[in-house]
Parts: sequence; structure tokens; C-alpha cells
Amino acid sequence: MSVLFGEEHVERYLATNGEEGHRWLKDSTVLLLTTTGRKTGKESTTPLIYDLDGEDTVIVASKGGSPEHPGWYKNLSKNPEVGVQIKADRFRARARTVEDGPERDRLWEKMTRMWPSYDKYQAQTDRQIPVVVLERV
Repeated sequence: MSVLFGEEHVERYLATNGEEGHRWLKDSTVLLLTTTGRKTGKESTTPLIYDLDGEDTVIVASKGGSPEHPGWYKNLSKNPEVGVQIKADRFRARARTVEDGPERDRLWEKMTRMWPSYDKYQAQTDRQIPVVVLERV
């Protein structure tokens, strides 16, 4: 089977309640994040690597080390109310960016264990890559 990515990843994840697409590459886990467009007002869904931190879900706005934040991050910065799907569990959440400090350091380390390339991405951009916590509402 080919590696799922982008829109195909979203379609297979939705069709199988995450049976296909939740595990990605080696040991990464993927959720679906639905944000509301900051300009269009339309919903869009993105597959993202995540990890759990207690009851909260953690994601990283890396965009592969691009100098710009990903569109989904710009969307949730304007409207932090988002939809999340982890396997068959669908829920609403409120997103918050973790600023500098011990919480961010701890979560960054947690996420780089899940996806070590985050450190490489950070090294290739001047922006601080955001760490985002999704809290169920």
C-alpha cells in the first residue's frame, strides 16, 4: 500500500474511522484537524502528527520548516474552535499555542520523540515553530 498523504489521507481516514491513516510511516500517529478558513469561512481538514499529553492533544505547526506558518495554523489562530478526529473519536476542541517556557520545552521534546524531523525543520527556519495544545470542549 502506498503512503497516504494530503487529501487521499483525509479520505481514507474518514472512510475507515482511522483504521487506515491513524498510523503513519514508522511509529507516528495522525489525527484529522478541521479548521475554519480565516478568509473563506469554509471548513478544511488536514492530517497531522499528534501525541497525547494527559487528556490534551498536541500538534506542531512545522510546515516542513517553511518560513511561513501552515494555513491550518493561521486559521486556528483566528478561530481556535476546531474539530478533531482521532480514529473514530470525533470531538470539538479549543486550540492554544504554547509560548516559551517549561511547558513548551517539555511538549517540544515529546513531539520530537514522535517525529524527530521537527528539530531539523526548526533548524532550517527563523520562525519559532508553534506547539499547539488541543483541549476538548
